Amino acid sequence: MRLARLLTPDGPVSGRYEDGAIVADDGRYEVGRDGRLLPPCDPSALYCVGRNYAETLDQMAYERPEEPDFFIKPPASLLAHGQSIPYPEWTDELTYAGELVAVIDERCRDLAPEDVPDVVRGYTILNDVDALDQQGRTARKAFDGSAPLGPWIETDVDPTNLDIATTVGGEQRQDANTELMLFGPHEIVSYLSERFTFEPGDCVAFGSPANPGLVEPGEEVEITYEGVGTLRNRVGDGK
Repeated sequence: MRLARLLTPDGPVSGRYEDGAIVADDGRYEVGRDGRLLPPCDPSALYCVGRNYAETLDQMAYERPEEPDFFIKPPASLLAHGQSIPYPEWTDELTYAGELVAVIDERCRDLAPEDVPDVVRGYTILNDVDALDQQGRTARKAFDGSAPLGPWIETDVDPTNLDIATTVGGEQRQDANTELMLFGPHEIVSYLSERFTFEPGDCVAFGSPANPGLVEPGEEVEITYEGVGTLRNRVGDGK
């Protein structure tokens, strides 16, 4: 089942996504006619793991981490599927990275890996936008509009063996599978739950496969995870 959120003139509605519409408790809302998609959840934080694919480590000359290496994006960084990604005037190196995301369904902490599936609502997709020429991860990755998320949450998917494809301007840039992760999804959620109390809607992103790279104003980024969907956003002409 796909779960989505829509911004209507009367406020947000949530429900099942079916054939271009949101089926909510009070009726059916057509995407586009009745409103636009919102990020599919409302997290208090997005916990993002880096350096989680061996090929990415080789490409970026990173050392292999002994435990999950993470940073946090705030709610202000969120963008919905279809919204324009801002190109800040203070950077000359904006990059994309296509990542799988677990959405937490209940308040929890101190989870064993085998208990993680019981607290995950489902999976969605993140474009981990990065201003690569800035100093420090917070400056690079936590600015407004740096976390396109969506288009929906898929509740029925096994995250451990999914094909990944990212295209920029119609050219394929990333091609991998989630089985290549150094730390698996359940292991990562468990590890973070030892350090943070998760709230409903919180997100855990599992890192980017090889070939994250630069984007230019006007280019469209499409990130597809098998069985989940495709997140699509165009880079704005803000520079």
